[in-house]
Amino acid sequence: MSARSLVAGKAEGPVLKLDDPLSFWGGFDRSSGKLIDRFHPQYGACLSGAVLCMERGRGSSSGASVLAEAIRLGTAPAAIILLDEDAIITTGALVAQMLYEIDCPVVAIRDQAEWRRLSALPRLAVQAGAESLMITPPQ
Repeated sequence: MSARSLVAGKAEGPVLKLDDPLSFWGGFDRSSGKLIDRFHPQYGACLSGAVLCMERGRGSSSGASVLAEAIRLGTAPAAIILLDEDAIITTGALVAQMLYEIDCPVVAIRDQAEWRRLSALPRLAVQAGAESLMITPPQ
């Protein structure tokens, strides 16, 4: 698999694939874990505990602080699998890991066909490290 671990960690959960990019700043409610961008196709969906699959994030660098706070509150996705690397999402997950010692692994899969295959599964387990990366259906 052509993939890169952006933030290390271990997580498992139901897959939630977003049809459009998401801005955590203004598009996500860190208190409830819900998608609040009323123009997003998955408006109202709860991201809490999900393995979130989206092609990329959308905008505002302030989104990193929203994601970090959601991780602290326990309302964030369990893991995030991207098609394109995203510095804002990576920063938010890294800040939460450093400040709160809570992992939300972030992975970028460079192969679109592989990303689509994984994002179509009902559940995934993610084990992301500096030297190894495994994304599999849970056993």
